[in-house]
Amino acid sequence: MFKIPTGALLKLQTQSSTLHTSAIVQEIQKMTRLRVVDNSTLGKQAMAEGKPPKCIHVYNKTGIGKIGDKVLVAIKGEKKKAILVGLKQNQKAKVPKFDSNNIVLIDDNGTPLGTRIHVPIPTILRTILKEKTQSKGADYTKLLGIASRFV
Repeated sequence: MFKIPTGALLKLQTQSSTLHTSAIVQEIQKMTRLRVVDNSTLGKQAMAEGKPPKCIHVYNKTGIGKIGDKVLVAIKGEKKKAILVGLKQNQKAKVPKFDSNNIVLIDDNGTPLGTRIHVPIPTILRTILKEKTQSKGADYTKLLGIASRFV
């Protein structure tokens, strides 16, 4: 008969009972997978191939993305800028929570790469982007113009 020493048995029990679980992350940060919701050719190709873009930088002081923040994404081997238009995370009152983390790809001057946004975007995005629009800097009013539905 095979006999296991008690120290080894205790070690086996502790190793099998320790499962590594991580908490649900309720924010956009580096290496978060995103979903392109406009009809830009680059976004459509990446989503069709099953290789969604990843966030590689968030343009704010905290490094945590919220609705309306600008992010840098890696998509099909390229670096593109995008605006967050829908998040999975818990939102403030009267801001809708989405099933996926949605972005719209933009140029350096804030012009969207696509001509239409397929999903409804939150109404509060109007006030957020109008505050961030500068006279000489990025102009996000075009992004609001191509949105067909607001929630």
